[in-house]
Amino acid sequence: MRQFPAAKWKAKPVDLYDCRLRSWYMEAATSPKDIIILLDSSGSMKGQRLDIAKKVVNTILDTLGTNDFVNIFTFGKTVEPAVKCFEETLVQANLGNIRELMEGVDNVNIGNIANFTAALTKAFEVLEQFRTEQRGAQCNQAIMIVSDGAPFTYADVFEQYNWRDLPFKPVRVFTYLIGKEVADVKDIKWMACANQGYYVHLSDMAEVREMVLNYIPVMARPLVLGKNDHPVVWTQVYADFIDPKMSDWLWETKQCDDQREDVLEFRREGYRMLEPNEVHKRIYLRNKAAWNQPLESDTYQFMTTVSMPVYDRRMNATKIANLLGVAGTDVPIRDIKRMLSPFLLGVNGYAFIVTNNGYILFHPDFRPIFQGNILKPAYNSVDMIEVELLDDDRAARDFNPVLLTIRDSIINQSTGSKWMLVKNHFDEMKRVARIKRQYYWRAIPNTPFTLVITYPEQYGVHRLAIRAENEIHRMNIKGENLLNYFGGKRWRIHPTWLYCKHNNKTFATPEEELVWFLNKMSQPGWRWPLSRSALPPEHAALMFCDRQLMQSLVFDARVTEWFSKNTSFNSKDDKGNEFKQRFGITVAFLATHSGLTRWQEFHSNMAEEAGAGEVFSEQNKRAIDEMWYKRAVDQHFVHKDSFVYSVPFDAGDLGEEITVTASNAVFHTESAKSAPAAVVGFQFHHSALDKLFRNITGNGCAVEDRECYVIDNNGFIIISPYRQEIGKFFGEINGGIMLRLVEEKVFKQVVVYDYQAVCFESSGDMNASNSLLSPLFHVLRALKWLLHTALWYIVQFTNTAIAEFIDPYIDEDMSDYPASTKTTDWLRLVTLHRTRLKSCDMQRVLYLMYNEKDNVAFNMTAHVCERPFVVLPIPNSNMILLVIDQRCPRDPSIQLSVNPADIHYPLDKNQTFACYKNDREFSRVRPVSCINRHINESSIELCGKAGSIYINVILLMLGLSLCRYL
Repeated sequence: MRQFPAAKWKAKPVDLYDCRLRSWYMEAATSPKDIIILLDSSGSMKGQRLDIAKKVVNTILDTLGTNDFVNIFTFGKTVEPAVKCFEETLVQANLGNIRELMEGVDNVNIGNIANFTAALTKAFEVLEQFRTEQRGAQCNQAIMIVSDGAPFTYADVFEQYNWRDLPFKPVRVFTYLIGKEVADVKDIKWMACANQGYYVHLSDMAEVREMVLNYIPVMARPLVLGKNDHPVVWTQVYADFIDPKMSDWLWETKQCDDQREDVLEFRREGYRMLEPNEVHKRIYLRNKAAWNQPLESDTYQFMTTVSMPVYDRRMNATKIANLLGVAGTDVPIRDIKRMLSPFLLGVNGYAFIVTNNGYILFHPDFRPIFQGNILKPAYNSVDMIEVELLDDDRAARDFNPVLLTIRDSIINQSTGSKWMLVKNHFDEMKRVARIKRQYYWRAIPNTPFTLVITYPEQYGVHRLAIRAENEIHRMNIKGENLLNYFGGKRWRIHPTWLYCKHNNKTFATPEEELVWFLNKMSQPGWRWPLSRSALPPEHAALMFCDRQLMQSLVFDARVTEWFSKNTSFNSKDDKGNEFKQRFGITVAFLATHSGLTRWQEFHSNMAEEAGAGEVFSEQNKRAIDEMWYKRAVDQHFVHKDSFVYSVPFDAGDLGEEITVTASNAVFHTESAKSAPAAVVGFQFHHSALDKLFRNITGNGCAVEDRECYVIDNNGFIIISPYRQEIGKFFGEINGGIMLRLVEEKVFKQVVVYDYQAVCFESSGDMNASNSLLSPLFHVLRALKWLLHTALWYIVQFTNTAIAEFIDPYIDEDMSDYPASTKTTDWLRLVTLHRTRLKSCDMQRVLYLMYNEKDNVAFNMTAHVCERPFVVLPIPNSNMILLVIDQRCPRDPSIQLSVNPADIHYPLDKNQTFACYKNDREFSRVRPVSCINRHINESSIELCGKAGSIYINVILLMLGLSLCRYL
């Protein structure tokens, strides 16, 4: 095979998938469990033994789920928790706590002699306390001992705590003997066998996973012996096949890419890239990428899984309980969302599901990823009270008792309803609205889930419905062709809604699928496919249609057909052309409550026409879920004839033409009841708006000592004297004036907490303790120094020779490269400070304009520098005009921001953020099924497994035979 050393070989993706470590397998195979891991930290547990022990502990942690509880204690001379603040307790085995425990294990200190009596006593006391107080998993309990040997059996400890109610033993004991050459095998194996556990001996890293997983069939014995009970288990949401530990690797890869980018930029730009402004800009852009957390992503498919255990029910001569495996099926979250008929919930209405632990299965504010493809450290343990933010001005994590009461009712699967005033953030968490919402909740039968539906009070109570339930049938009788209402290419339907679906056909786009079904509906003999029936897959229909949604869609298409026919994008009418040129209109659009979006384009030349339609259709096809739709409906209740104007954030930093979007809601009113039917709007060039603004204000804003701004209802700049300020938050430009606008009740500050944030902690070695050093260590250290020194001289000699060789070819243009004497300095300056991911809380201070039309501030005049500004509302819009006297001094120290800031909680010395969260423990409901004992289990004798050395008889005889001829 020919090899090319300079070619980069393609590395295959790392496959970490093991179904036995997935929550759907573990939770179905065993009932919920409380686990205490006792890690031997005596002086003999060093080197490879410690590495294997850590791997064992981490593998055990990987097998736990959100219905399990766990803690780790290290024991030498004394017994210490691996995480200092997890003393005398068990913590829920969610991703955040598991991550904290793994970090604690990494920092374990080795020394002294193992005190097994103290360790076992501590473990039994904690488990007994949780059992008595009915806390934790309230089912199985187990102690996992990870050690290189035990000197005694400690039968007195087991007799005191675990043998009170024989033959039942409330706590199982599993022992993991570490090391190749160990003497104390008998006693540590007896501990497991005498307490309905299992013993394994591990001497190599490669066998850790297989050996650790032996505890699962043992925990499953009561289930298997029962034979007839197959508990159905539903998991928490998770991201398809990805391993949560991949987040750290992806983040490390991202930092490596950033480091490479910085070095290359330094090569191009030199020391200019190290100027404060450039450094600040680079840091801001990278933070912005972390702050902007997409609500939806194609990188992962989120799902829940329903599963049940499968047993070996045969009668065996030797009593065993054989777990054959687990059977289950995945249920994608997107399919559950479709089943909820989101079009019925209407604009700004939504549904979400809560588990028995209070965690959300899905929610509009569920943000599990950041930086495009990195899962957050604790992405699937987001509590419902962390996404439903009450408008009550409480401090972070000081949750309202009303909200906690509702949460208790939801996780207990009661049925109820409640009005609440909440804060809804949107648009990259830079805008906020205060809305009174109605909540309804009800249990989903045969699952641990509860469905919650919520909608706004002002416009969510009523919904549009067409009068004729057979709209499509009526059109067919009249001889109308349904496809006539879907002519041309300038229309889209909501891409994630389920209008009609064919199980055996695939279509390139939702629109193509819709046209296929419309053709079918126009043919004689069309009958609506059954809705969501309970038929098994082999008898289910090939097609499915949401009849109500399809009827509404066709009705909307018929009544909006004029939008496509009567609006000409190539009009030669003089007035039409003058209107387009004056306002710079590029697109006019219409979206209806049934998910239909239509648009028309206006172009000055054919080149613009070629690409503009594609851009609009790809970015604005979700109808009622688009930001301009939602904001227009909310603005209707401020002033029903007003338009909502917006520009992209930081649009002034871009070199291209800025597009302004304006939208207005259309409500249908009948018998004093109204509901949003559609939103109409248009997009136009910002340059045309700016020109129109200058013409209207005339000389009023042309004076040098006067600055005029147009600001939207969330404080973002629409028009500014300086292009680079367009799209920015006004408080960043002039914090002093923004504070005055808050004081005069033009704007209100609204604090929004982000309980799903990710922080970046220094990844340096945080452990300051010394290791146990042997004489051999110093010898190896000396040899290492000699090797490094020799390599250094070789590299220096090689570099000198190369430099002399290429010196004649060095161009004068390369003089900007850093001199060799500065190599260390520039490397240090461009070197990134490596970090690791950490869950944390952040807060944003957002701004919302008051709705009072007769605000006193609008009638106040400027008064020298005491009030160096005038503010006026702009009619029929969500904007205000702000005129500032530039002659008055500006305080540069006052700078406001809508960017997130870390929340610093009052933590104790040994307390971390994870500990702070666990101190505020909220109620949960144990899964219905708990099978943790069986009368026949005591007759099972199998309790241990270890690597053994077997004599190969054939090879032995062959060797003896050959000896005769030597």
